[in-house]
Amino acid sequence: MIMWDDAKIKDFQETLLTWYDREKRDLPWRRDHEPYHIWVSEIMLQQTQVNTVIPYYERFMDWFPTVESFASAPEERILKAWEGLGYYSRVRNMQKAAKQVVQDYAGKWPQTANELQNLVGIGPYTAGAIASIAFNESVPAVDGNAFRVFSRLFEIEDDIAKPQTRVIFERVIQQVISNERPGDFNQAIMDLGSSYMTAKNPDPEHSPVKRFNQAYLDGKELEFPVKSKKPRPIEMAYVALVIETDKGFLFEKRSSKGMLANLLAFPLLKVDDLKENPNDELLTDELVVKLNQWSQENLNQLLVFSPLEGQMVKHTFTHQKWLIDLFVVKTEAFDLSYFPGEFILEKDFDQIAVPKVQQKIWDRYLSLSSNKF
Repeated sequence: MIMWDDAKIKDFQETLLTWYDREKRDLPWRRDHEPYHIWVSEIMLQQTQVNTVIPYYERFMDWFPTVESFASAPEERILKAWEGLGYYSRVRNMQKAAKQVVQDYAGKWPQTANELQNLVGIGPYTAGAIASIAFNESVPAVDGNAFRVFSRLFEIEDDIAKPQTRVIFERVIQQVISNERPGDFNQAIMDLGSSYMTAKNPDPEHSPVKRFNQAYLDGKELEFPVKSKKPRPIEMAYVALVIETDKGFLFEKRSSKGMLANLLAFPLLKVDDLKENPNDELLTDELVVKLNQWSQENLNQLLVFSPLEGQMVKHTFTHQKWLIDLFVVKTEAFDLSYFPGEFILEKDFDQIAVPKVQQKIWDRYLSLSSNKF
């Protein structure tokens, strides 16, 4: 890897920022330098495309216009605001961080990247983005776009899947970042990585920085960044229980640990947990017997389930792929004194946060079931 001299660094900065001033995206969180706005947008943009985030961001700001209003909001309300974005631990951590800002910093945000990382859920990238954009600290914001852009500019061959590689990129970017406009520099890199220097089908020929792009000049654009493949998600078999009563559908409050923590959802049972022997294969009739037993033991109510025919629901998380068969029953409402759940009427579904996998289960149920109460 060959670093640039001072003249080339200055040339790059001027070229990049001139392009950014002319072509930068008009995004709602870029209309001021408020750290709260930057923070919310950056957390939302994790794992999610910009166009998807915009309406979520605008609604979030309508519901929680200040860090104080967000810090004091009921958990049910913040989960509802996050519905559809997934990874609900993010918004829970956000509220913890908001409370830190209000309680520990008297509502004033820390102004350096190092201090921002004392807030729950804020890592090096988010801290760099907030510090540079809101407080003009000359610090890199290394995300997927930065990995892609700088690996191509300098033909950096280190594996970006390895955590230690971030330090290499931070050192490189620190040498070329604009000290006068670090926030605009980092945002320009974000825009560059999502336009001319995308992962697939990049357009380096028309890129404003093509003469600095060593990978393009060497005809190796798509060889960068170097990234080892992630292992494929582990497939896990589940059953979802759709229990419909005259008082609504049974929702279970999930455990505070694990997937979908603390969310309300149709009861979801791991098939392996229903087996007496891990190597057993449960046929449908055997599953029904196991589920009937489960209802007696967990609901103090013997329910007789029926399999819902049709394709199973499939939902992929980062490390797991859930394959879900639906089993249904219609019954009268029963006592829930010993079960962590509640009956919810269909008309009230919009009052609760519904994870995507739950929405898939519900859509499948609607498409295949009939004869409701």
